[in-house]
Order: sequence, then C-alpha cells, then structure tokens
Amino acid sequence: MTGTRRLVSLRDIHFSHEGGRSVLAGASFDLFDRQRIGLCGHVGSGKTTILHIIMGLLRPDSGIVEVFGERREKEKDFRDVRGRAGLLFQDPDDQLFCPTVLEDTAFGPLNQGYSREEALEISNSMLHLLGLGGFGERITHHLSGGEKRLVSLATVLAMKPEVLLLDEPFSGLDPRSSERIVEILAGLSQAMIIVSHDRSFLENATESSLVVSDGIISGQQA
Repeated sequence: MTGTRRLVSLRDIHFSHEGGRSVLAGASFDLFDRQRIGLCGHVGSGKTTILHIIMGLLRPDSGIVEVFGERREKEKDFRDVRGRAGLLFQDPDDQLFCPTVLEDTAFGPLNQGYSREEALEISNSMLHLLGLGGFGERITHHLSGGEKRLVSLATVLAMKPEVLLLDEPFSGLDPRSSERIVEILAGLSQAMIIVSHDRSFLENATESSLVVSDGIISGQQA
C-alpha cells in the first residue's frame, strides 16, 4: 500500500546535454513512501537522466528537485540523499571498483559507520540473499556481466536505503536470476523507481508504469 509521505518530487524539470540536445522539457512526478513506479521509454528518452537528477549526479537546467522533503540544488544538498537512496547504475562497471566482491559490498556499510565486522556480516547476508554465497573472494572484474549486475544490486541493498532507484535491473541476467530478483524486490518495503524496457515486468512489479517521451513523463500515477 502506498504511503502518504512524499519522498521525491520533480517539478517542471528541463535538462539538456552539452551541445544543446534537449532530453527533458518539463518532466514532473512524485514518489511516495512504499510506492513503486516504473519508467519506460525509448533509448535516450531521459529515464536514466531522471534517476541521476534525483541523486544529484546531474543538475537540471531549470525546475524543482525535492527529495526527502527538502529542496535540493547544490552538491552539499545531495550528500544526505546519497546516504538514504540507493542507485543501481545501468552499467555495473560504474558501480564496482574494489578488488573483490566482498570489499565492494562492504564499502557502503563501512561508510555508513558500521564496524568492519558488522559490514562484513551485512555483506555476506546480501550475497547469500542474491544467490552469491561463496563469491566474496572473487575478483570483481573477472565476473560475467550478469554476476556483476547481481553484485551491484547487493552493494545497493547492503546500505539499507529508504528509496531504491533501479536502472535496468535485469540487463544481462539469465531467466533464473531475473526471477530471483523479482522475488527479492517483491519482499522489500522500500519505495522504488524501476527503469526497464520490459513493460510486462513493470506492469507486474510496479503500481504505476509511466512513459518518458518528448521530454515529459506521462501516464496515470496510482
């Protein structure tokens, strides 16, 4: 059931890449506590851009960004956001940078103030949850694309975020791994924004499936 607390609010967001190509031209939407929103649209429509704007990785040309009840404009405004919202990047190589799987998964909890022992316990728990038990000492850059995707998700979940921003979470996964992720997401209570080209999945996994097209977000929000 969707809550009444607004976690994310985007209002009249405009964004253009360097060189002038317009991506967003008045995009607006809200995300409430425990709500699950799907974003679909053609390649280059601005789905990933929206997630990066919420995290402060990109700044809109104009418009209002409010996250966790506060307006966010400058870099310092987003430091709190990055500790409370978890972003799964579309490319796992943008997310994984430590030598081993266990070190990558423990990085977030360590930076949240957990002891090394606590961080390792959280990391091992998340790896087992995702079917990656025994992967802790594996060298990250030796993993397959699908394995990197699962480890990336483990690094996000290990931080116990209030909001999950998932960019193509099933990319590169085999059907069995995809089914496992669906089961795990279904058991979580966090609010989520899920970007996916798989509309049938979005219809089953989210309350609202919105379309990013021509710079705006359209569709009925639940």
